[in-house]
Amino acid sequence: MRRLDSDLLRTFLAVAETGSVTGGARRIHRSQSAASLQIRQLEEIIGQRVFRRHGRGVTPTAIGERLLPVARRVTASLDTALADLLGEGLRGKLRIGIPDDHSRIALARIIADFGSRHPDVELTVHCALGAGFEAALADGTLDIAVFEVPEPSDRDDVLRRGALTWMARRDADLDNEEILPVAVFDRDCWWREAALAGLEAANRRYRVVFSSESAIGVRSAVRAGIAAGLLGEFDGHDELVPLSSMRARTFSWLVLRRSRAGTGHVADAMGDAIRRAFRADEGTPGADPRLQASRIETSKNCQ
Repeated sequence: MRRLDSDLLRTFLAVAETGSVTGGARRIHRSQSAASLQIRQLEEIIGQRVFRRHGRGVTPTAIGERLLPVARRVTASLDTALADLLGEGLRGKLRIGIPDDHSRIALARIIADFGSRHPDVELTVHCALGAGFEAALADGTLDIAVFEVPEPSDRDDVLRRGALTWMARRDADLDNEEILPVAVFDRDCWWREAALAGLEAANRRYRVVFSSESAIGVRSAVRAGIAAGLLGEFDGHDELVPLSSMRARTFSWLVLRRSRAGTGHVADAMGDAIRRAFRADEGTPGADPRLQASRIETSKNCQ
């Protein structure tokens, strides 16, 4: 008799959420060959392929997409049941970083989801410019962080790939400006470097009229009509249009990365909560965002 094994489902889920066999194997602390073998065993049971390969890794097939919610329900139910039976709910402390331009919706989802499942874990949440998170992970100031990179590394779980596009307010008519007014980040950030490099490559004359350490500030300047800016595709609104004089696009990867010390069940559970939050549609409410404030220390007010 064919049966779905929960261990195979865990491996399938890890590979699906990281987008690669290598990343999935690392998450569940197995070798790549062991993870590959388990995926083949799962496909033999189902009788169909659950992943299709592409240049950067794998994506679920149609049958794999149908299996995803099943795998999530089964593994979550088993984990919850075991914790209840053993009386060993997760405890400890965790320091996470969320970029300020994603924090409004995503942070509420993450905290509500994680807090409802693991109320005994104390969180320190840093809402800041994501440019500093890589260094914070390296020096141990953060345990886990979400931020944008120009290219993901093997250590990263990719949450989303997006295009960066030069945009301006529809009625600002900045394409006809001889010297383009631009809004950029005012700190060391690869988005700033990509913006200025793109202008130079296009031989576009420009002047920086607005700078901000926050993506929210750059977007505000563009929406006010005083400047053009390099924005993520998720920033598109009816009042903003791409600049016809700056057609080239740059890609950005939103990734989840851990520090070397960011291991163990608490970090694993937070990683799962973060992935669930960023999979959700922007307009879909998450779990109840109300949480005991005494358990959360926020290092910076999320504006």
